[in-house]
Amino acid sequence: MGFSRRRFVGGVGSGFAALGAFGLSPKMAGAQLIEKHADWKFAEFDRLLKVPARAKQVFDIRAIGEGKYLNNVKNSLNGFHFGFNIPVDQIKVVVAAHGPSNGLNFADSMWEKYRLGEFLEVTDPKTGKPAMRNIYYAKKAGTSTDTDGAASIYQDNSMEALQGRGVQFLSCHTATEEQAHALVKKFSLAVTPEEVVKDLEAHTQPGVLIVPAMVATVSLLQSEGHYTYITV
Repeated sequence: MGFSRRRFVGGVGSGFAALGAFGLSPKMAGAQLIEKHADWKFAEFDRLLKVPARAKQVFDIRAIGEGKYLNNVKNSLNGFHFGFNIPVDQIKVVVAAHGPSNGLNFADSMWEKYRLGEFLEVTDPKTGKPAMRNIYYAKKAGTSTDTDGAASIYQDNSMEALQGRGVQFLSCHTATEEQAHALVKKFSLAVTPEEVVKDLEAHTQPGVLIVPAMVATVSLLQSEGHYTYITV
């Protein structure tokens, strides 16, 4: 699905709505639901805004949808480079993950420790059970550069392979706060939500950039970074 201004504007309040859905209160003691400017790597985000690329695109992703959006990201890269003959260094694609899809930003150890597969309803195809690992991250074994080959690096839609092609994945701090509170409640964890937040954010996949609130981040990527918007 392409750009939808109504969908985007309507999503601005989704973070607050999600708090209510999880039974949370913004006043919950110890919670850092709003991340301050000094708390995150703003300089890295600023560089992302100012990337001087011809093709700049942000994918606004909330639902995991069996990871199908990763295939769209792969197709976009291939279309820009091979279809429109745009050099690789003139392409920058960003994946703005929030809501359930934010869980894909975390390492296997977090999936096992916090039962993220069960929480996010992700099934491991190798076991047929809730995933105890991030099944969407690791690149496939193929190394072929045949654009049409099934084992080609250009047909690999894993997060790791896409990162290798320059895709920047973003993680939403607000979503992580919401998910941490929900995890503690669902599994009766003997830790505080903030401990879970710190643990998760200390174990993101390599190269993932944590941003304060994705709905605000997407807006700045569009208005200041001149990234085109797409959601699937």
